[in-house]
Amino acid sequence: MTDEIPVLQVQGLTKYFPVAKKLFGGPTRYVHAVDGVDLHVGEGETLGLVGESGCGKSTVGRTILRLLTPTTGTIRLLGDDITTLRNRELRPHRARMQIIFQDPFSSLDPRMKAGTIVGELLNVHERLSRAERDERVASLFDRVGLRVSQMQNYPHEFSGGQRQRLGIARALSLNPKLIVCDEPVSALDVSIQAQVINLLADLQQEFGIAYLFIAHDLAVVEHISDRVAVMYLGRIVETAERRELFANPQHPYTESLLAAVPVPDPTRRSDRQILSGDVPSPIDRPSGCHFHTRCPYATEQCKVETPVPREVGDGHVVTCHLR
Repeated sequence: MTDEIPVLQVQGLTKYFPVAKKLFGGPTRYVHAVDGVDLHVGEGETLGLVGESGCGKSTVGRTILRLLTPTTGTIRLLGDDITTLRNRELRPHRARMQIIFQDPFSSLDPRMKAGTIVGELLNVHERLSRAERDERVASLFDRVGLRVSQMQNYPHEFSGGQRQRLGIARALSLNPKLIVCDEPVSALDVSIQAQVINLLADLQQEFGIAYLFIAHDLAVVEHISDRVAVMYLGRIVETAERRELFANPQHPYTESLLAAVPVPDPTRRSDRQILSGDVPSPIDRPSGCHFHTRCPYATEQCKVETPVPREVGDGHVVTCHLR
């Protein structure tokens, strides 16, 4: 990490959801969705965030954007602490951070025309005349590969890939410094995925946007990310530069994720350990290292002692007793 201020810096972030209460008291049990996450993203950088379903990736993204209120921890956007700001205080910061949702159709109001959807944020955050707003929206449509004439269409008149381009145009409308991409291509055909990924890469190069790219597909993450963070049961277990992580995974969970990726070669066999079993409940989490119940290398220490992050290489950080 350089001396310059990162676009996003998160320290000790937690998000707990109460699920049960005493008869005459407060909540007694929690879903530990995010449990002490540290990460940073620099200008023009993409941090890929990967892990199994239910590990807390999307909750991290939504908490960083303050769509959810963090339980503890610190969130800094361009050096400004936004962790505890109220809605009115958050307003100027919201223009600097946006999100692209997984399902492009459910994230668009079916009663609004596409041009109105993209221009909605401009109405809220900037004082523009109607002509100025329409001109800005038309420029955004053209930049993401949509026809200006489609500003009059409704969401159901677009294909899945076009709807996601519409979501990207909306996210770009306020020239944000950070965009959280919450599985933005998982609902699209493979050929359309490539187009959208290339569009995101071009926009990043043009505007210097920082991406937090949340995804399941490791091939997509390997293609678009500069660094990758691996998440398991609310915690980051490994972070490294993209090439380093895919070539030299250090955490057993990362090894298992990479081993599960299909290889289009029937003669090639992987010697990595395939992960078995289900993710434990985020309510009743295992003691010590959360991964010890599924780890083929677990020791007695792993069962009782929580590991701390250790740097095993230049920028390669692993949370494991065995490394």
